[in-house]
Amino acid sequence: MKKQMNYIDSVHRDGRIWNIFVMIMMLAFPVAAGLIFQAGPDWHGFAMGLVATAPMYWAVAVVETITYVPMLGAGGSYLSFVTGNISNLKLPVALNALEQADVKASSEEGEVISTIAIAVSSIVTTIIIILGVVLIRPLTPVLNAPVLAPCFAQMLPALFGALGVVFISKNVKIAVAPLILMLVLFIAVPALNASTVGIMVPVGVLFTLGMSRLMYRKGML
Repeated sequence: MKKQMNYIDSVHRDGRIWNIFVMIMMLAFPVAAGLIFQAGPDWHGFAMGLVATAPMYWAVAVVETITYVPMLGAGGSYLSFVTGNISNLKLPVALNALEQADVKASSEEGEVISTIAIAVSSIVTTIIIILGVVLIRPLTPVLNAPVLAPCFAQMLPALFGALGVVFISKNVKIAVAPLILMLVLFIAVPALNASTVGIMVPVGVLFTLGMSRLMYRKGML
């Protein structure tokens, strides 16, 4: 008798299939454009750029996989790594949904809830992007109004500030160490900017885990 596949096994099967399919689709356009217009890449420049950037992205990929998968669950991780915006969108959405449902990401219920939350977030994001593309022309004069410039400048700080208050207030002791680390790093090293978020988030998570473990062994938690 054929063994019935459980939920987690089906998630990994479908996740691998769809991730490979999406990867092929992402590569299909540049390959098709190159073939149609007979315009190949500069392979020397491509190799130089790959050598300069690939090691960093390999390291980030390993760290992000170790960091995010336990928090997002298997299904949520497959979906997040395809749709992107993990640290500033998918991760907060999934954690909030898990908290509201009072379940852990490692449980089967958490797997389902995390995946649904991330899927809904991806759909909403896609709809907003479509509306933005359709409405960008008529709304451009309004959005470029000088009176709105301060609002757009503070949008991201307001978003992350609100998220920070929610998570920091849950356990102030754990939050102090990574908060001080990031403040010192970003003040002392101005080169660390928005483009380094993909690296600094996993670094902050690993540092927080280490400090939490140390504080737990010292009886501070």
